Parts: sequence; structure tokens; C-alpha cells
Amino acid sequence: MTPRPPGRLPNLIASLFLLLLVLAGRPGDAAAAGIGVSPQAPARSEAAVVEHLRLRVPAAARDAWLQAERETWEPWLQRQDGFQGRELLWDGGKEEGILLIHWRSRRQWLAIPEAEIDVVQRRFEAAARRALAMGSGDGSPAGDTNPFPLLSSGELEPMGRTERPAAAVEP
Repeated sequence: MTPRPPGRLPNLIASLFLLLLVLAGRPGDAAAAGIGVSPQAPARSEAAVVEHLRLRVPAAARDAWLQAERETWEPWLQRQDGFQGRELLWDGGKEEGILLIHWRSRRQWLAIPEAEIDVVQRRFEAAARRALAMGSGDGSPAGDTNPFPLLSSGELEPMGRTERPAAAVEP
């Protein structure tokens, strides 16, 4: 008995498998094709996101940083569509400020024009230099440099939060 030449079915299966692999690498195409997308899962642009920033904040300048944040970024953020709140954290060991800024959707966060962010950043830096001069005793701002340089930035996907039950709170 001679072996049969491969039919069309194995080639078709291989082609479909290759197509699925290609689409899996391109989420937008996979979503458009309805492949591997849960109907309950929001599109990435509509999912909530947490902006993550790390700044150099020396211990002696911590109060100036907080004051400049309150004067500039805080009121500006409160006017932004999709802004849900933020957390300001300080790592005393590393002398770093950590900001976690919560957005209703990635689309709303990324819709903010870069030029607008740059304006607020310049105001923040000026406010920080003023606050540092008040606390330094020498009366001179630290030039035109950013007193609290950005060390890293990124985005985080919220995965869940555990709250302490009300009954477990001590009086």
C-alpha cells in the first residue's frame, strides 16, 4: 500500500492556526475578528488605568513637594474628564515620591494634550522652587531646573482591592 498524499484538510488547519497566531499578536485585529475577546471584558482603551510616577524628593524638600502638588497638579487634575483620585506616597529610605493617579479609562487619560500637561508641569516646577526658597533660608530658587525630577513613569492595570470589613475595624 502506498501512502496517500496529504489532503487539503491538514493545510487548511495549519493555515487557520497560523492566522490565529498572527491575530493573537495584534489585539485590535483579534478583537475585530471576535477571537479571544470576552464579551464582558472592556476594550483596553475603556479599561480603568492607574498612572504611576516616581520622583526624586529629598527629605528636606518633602513639604515643598507637597505644597507644589496642592497648588498646581491637584486643582488641574480635579478638572480632568475621567480623573478619579490620586495617592501621594513618600519612600523615606529612597527619598522618592510615588504618585498613583486613578483614571476611569485609558482613553480619557491619553486624551489630555501633551502641551497642556507641559504647562502644568512648568507651573509645578515654579511653585516647587518658590516653596524651596521659603524653606531654604537663602531666598533663592534653585534655578530653572525641576527640583523633583521624574525617575520613572508608567501605567498599571487595576486588578482588585481588598477592603477591611467594617466589623473588623477597632473602636
